[in-house]
Amino acid sequence: MKKFFTLAVLASAMMFSSCSSRLVNTATHNRISVLDPVVAVFADLKVSPTKIEYSYVPTKTVANGGAENIVNTAIREALLANGNSDVMVALENQIKYASDGTIESVTITGYPAKYVNFRSPGDEYLREVSKTNLGKKKSAMPAGAGGVTFLEKLMGK
Repeated sequence: MKKFFTLAVLASAMMFSSCSSRLVNTATHNRISVLDPVVAVFADLKVSPTKIEYSYVPTKTVANGGAENIVNTAIREALLANGNSDVMVALENQIKYASDGTIESVTITGYPAKYVNFRSPGDEYLREVSKTNLGKKKSAMPAGAGGVTFLEKLMGK
């Protein structure tokens, strides 16, 4: 009988200890962390005045990724070859196909551009936006619109 009683006490002790450890673990995993807010960033785009043309012949590895991968790689290579620019403005691409339907080459034309003057929109920007007369000018209404805007209807004008 002593063995049975000792076994029951040990089993209940193990059960209570496992429950308490579960509660502790659950409590530590359910904490909510607060994330920083997303902040907008403005940047200017400095566009090169000269138009570039770059021809790219895809490797087998790049071609295995498909047509979109080939064009994206050609754009990246064109940007790297012309001053390590960030984006291509007025982008045009011409794809030359082989007789078996595979892409033989891609020619990229456009104006390389870089992002410059990164800044956050401060109070001065917000003041300038509020000075604009966005809501003060009446725009031309489409034919059949009745000449009254939705906001004017809501305000009873």
